[in-house]
Amino acid sequence: MKTKKNTLLAIGEALIDFIPGQTGKHIKDVSSFHPVVGGAPANVCGAFVKLGGRARMITQLGMDPFGDKILEDFRRCGIGCEAVSRTEKANTSLAFVALKEDGNREFSFYRKPGADMLLEPSRILPDWFDDGFGLHFCSVSLGDYPMKESHRKAISLAEKAGMLISFDPNLRRPLWNDDEALKKAVLEFLPLADVLKLSDEELFFLTGCHDIEEARPLLFQGRVQLIVYTEGAKGAFACTREACAQSPGISVKAVDTTGAGDAFIGSFLYQLFSRGLDAKTLSTLSARELETMLDFSNRYCACSVQKEGAIASYPAAGDMQCP
Repeated sequence: MKTKKNTLLAIGEALIDFIPGQTGKHIKDVSSFHPVVGGAPANVCGAFVKLGGRARMITQLGMDPFGDKILEDFRRCGIGCEAVSRTEKANTSLAFVALKEDGNREFSFYRKPGADMLLEPSRILPDWFDDGFGLHFCSVSLGDYPMKESHRKAISLAEKAGMLISFDPNLRRPLWNDDEALKKAVLEFLPLADVLKLSDEELFFLTGCHDIEEARPLLFQGRVQLIVYTEGAKGAFACTREACAQSPGISVKAVDTTGAGDAFIGSFLYQLFSRGLDAKTLSTLSARELETMLDFSNRYCACSVQKEGAIASYPAAGDMQCP
């Protein structure tokens, strides 16, 4: 009996975001924080599950209370934990966040190394991919640690399983020794993805272009078949090699933009799944279909930024009470 391909897998960091008790202050001036589960790949799983899908996280946590909290929250949310490892060699990664008045953020990471960075390729098992619809990854875990090679193995297994592969660079420049090392890692993995999601800042960093139309020839490399480009409140753009669409932004008062981009791509991947699309059929998307999906993800993202945290702020499909 053929296994149904209905699960989104994500590989990378799962960590604790410490959200500040006050806005408009730098981290050094914040007097209190509260912990919420985060990490971009984990957030994408959270959005996918909140909308009614199945998701499984591939990561490694420390043998500490923060790792316990992440597992508890994953299980409560419905994110599969069978691919989550534990280690005593490092602690669970932490990120302290400060929020500006407009909801944008300042980060300070405690991850030198974090448990996720030490995940060995030997821990990645082929049977995790049997029911996989797609594999999603980011750049935070592509430094020179075992986790980078675990990404290579996971991507290879996903490709063999016929899964759609999604890459959101989600650049965190303070985690890298220099910008060139980060850029090199992203450009190395970019051609391995079918779906590429970029923000306006990431577009310029990677291509030197401010205009997505100008950058398109530089981005359609290797397997890349679909580019999703977000500009915050300005809206979003998506294109295949044959069709393009835009969707205007939605004006809301942002409380916390943590995980906003993850909400966007997680909800976008869910729409690809719900339409029965895969790596072989992405090129069939029409401009109208792309516009409809962008509209939905813009709304989903707008809802998420009106609450604190990432996964905790993501609505279910029936709870998208926003403009």
